[in-house]
Amino acid sequence: MKLSDNLTGAVFMMVSMAAFTVNDTFVKLMTGDVPLFQIVFLRGILTAVMVSLLAWRMGAFRGRIAVRDRGLVALRTCAEIAATYFFLTGLTYLPLATITAILAALPLAIAVAAALFLGEGFGWRRLVAIVVGFSGVMLIVQPGTEGFNGYAVYGLLAVCAVTVRDLSTRRLSRDTASMLVTWVTTIGITTVYGLASLTVDWVPLSGREGALLVAAAVSVIGGYLFSIMVMRVGEISFTAPFRYTGLVWALLLGWLVFGDWPDMITLIGAGVVVASGVFTLVREAQEGRRKRLQYALRTR
Repeated sequence: MKLSDNLTGAVFMMVSMAAFTVNDTFVKLMTGDVPLFQIVFLRGILTAVMVSLLAWRMGAFRGRIAVRDRGLVALRTCAEIAATYFFLTGLTYLPLATITAILAALPLAIAVAAALFLGEGFGWRRLVAIVVGFSGVMLIVQPGTEGFNGYAVYGLLAVCAVTVRDLSTRRLSRDTASMLVTWVTTIGITTVYGLASLTVDWVPLSGREGALLVAAAVSVIGGYLFSIMVMRVGEISFTAPFRYTGLVWALLLGWLVFGDWPDMITLIGAGVVVASGVFTLVREAQEGRRKRLQYALRTR
């Protein structure tokens, strides 16, 4: 039975989230034994080779970054570099499910930032969802309690950095190919972390760590590939909520691989964040369709 475009897109989104979460698991297995900067740099080399081949096959190098987009691409790359550092540092010291649950607040943060900096307003329903969602984040982080882990702040900083990245992406013109932007970002991350790795003492990789590194790179490129494929099939309003399946993978892998299972307060907070995020994504899609319909009626 052939799947519809929407179901195909949903499957691609779930596979993409699984691939990214598997990558996080492989990286977390290496932290503590291998310096973080060394991990990111070596993974970056492998990823850069794969992304370069993919960009070449897609003809991305025949295009160029529009002049008006160059500053945005630079800002996006810097934000991605910061997000990588904050997320992976948080990942080192927090359970996999916890850092993933914090990152689930991303659609809420983007909605607020878009309203503040891009003039994209939202109604009272989404405002309530955003407030409730950030209350869920506070349940996960648990500031001021015995369960508070200071490294949860790194997760929040990662959300801020990814928000800047995604807002920069929204402002890019259609003249700039997405795959070319991905390639520039990958090269930027690899270069910066290559320089940063010179500040730490490198350690020789065992066969296990080498295998984990290769597996992490393959997982990342798989995540990139399927996230690109998602954009080409189905409706974003249908496929976007399936990004939260990453939290399910984080719960399962965190339990199976590391023996971690969040406490009840964290699970409740994660549920609140996911519900609020899904509502925000759906309302945003509905608003987008309404604006496109109004525009179509005005231009008849």
